[in-house]
Amino acid sequence: MNNNGFLSNIIPTTSRREFIKKSTAGLVTALAAPTILSCANSNETKKEKLGLALMGLGYYSTDILAPSIQMCKNTYLAGIVTGTPSKTETWKAKYNLKDENIYNYDNFDEIAKNKEIDIVYVVLPNSMHKEFTIRAAKAGKHVICEKPMAVTSEDCREMIKACKDNNVQLSIGYRMHYEPYTQEIMRLARDKDFGDIRQISVGAGFNMTSFDHWKARKELGGGAMMDMGVYSLQAARYSTGEEPISVSAQTFYIRPDNFEADEITSFQLQFPSGTVANCETGFHANFNYLKVYCVNGWYELDPFSSYNGIKGKKSKGEFNFPEVNQQARQMDEFAWCILNDKPMRVTGEEGLKDIVVVEKIRESIAQGGKTIMI
Repeated sequence: MNNNGFLSNIIPTTSRREFIKKSTAGLVTALAAPTILSCANSNETKKEKLGLALMGLGYYSTDILAPSIQMCKNTYLAGIVTGTPSKTETWKAKYNLKDENIYNYDNFDEIAKNKEIDIVYVVLPNSMHKEFTIRAAKAGKHVICEKPMAVTSEDCREMIKACKDNNVQLSIGYRMHYEPYTQEIMRLARDKDFGDIRQISVGAGFNMTSFDHWKARKELGGGAMMDMGVYSLQAARYSTGEEPISVSAQTFYIRPDNFEADEITSFQLQFPSGTVANCETGFHANFNYLKVYCVNGWYELDPFSSYNGIKGKKSKGEFNFPEVNQQARQMDEFAWCILNDKPMRVTGEEGLKDIVVVEKIRESIAQGGKTIMI
């Protein structure tokens, strides 16, 4: 950490001058962030590190988040919340967790009394995000909620309000915002090195073969659009730096008997500048690409949203950034912002913006692909 603060260490050199110039505090995000709320009780001694509890111990928590938090400087794994008691002994032994820092979904509200846990990372099926984000907020804990934020925009607004009412911070798990290739895509949208952006093509999907997973179930907030589709939508938004003004969308099925929710969704966005984005997502094939076509050239990332191995090309020049642990940067920066009373890079309002568009996508599909104004 240097005199410019934690964020100066994680934003690529190419965007650092822009970063400092746009913020009187030397701290800005690719998207506008609201003024931060007070992060700690003034009567308490300020902590050097914040304790984080993972809620939901599926693949992402077990294989990605828990190992990543071991790399963090400003936060550490202090506890877990699980509905599967058989997992607790393994986690206790592996991460030296205390019995009093282990909760289930029934006794979760008791976490309010636990001063060792400052942050709850909600890593549950989408339909459960609202309930447990609000419960965590009422318990006085800061919240990272995994993407997408919630099933409906009204749910998102209730989550935002609960966190504000309880004076805690809320961030959404958009790990790509902490990754240097993605940050460069955001910078290019601002600085227009290749002139005005005319078209974006973006897609993210994988071949799902386990159909008993909650992601295939509509009532749990599953479906391709609510999983990989959010990456495509996010990329279209941060690649332009604009909010879409209209959308049309279509859903398709290759294996209809296996999905209650959408298997394949395509959607087209138009932005105020006139830029159009052709977006796709699905559980039917493996693909992950982002291509931006401008008046004076083009650039692309392939893959653009994988956990590692992101690569890029440009019509002029090269992309050349270090590979980073996205999740470690995400969690560490969240804690750093709380400790230092700084604005969040990714707020609850950012998650809300995506779900507003997702609702319009659903509306367009229900009307046979009709163009819907946003």
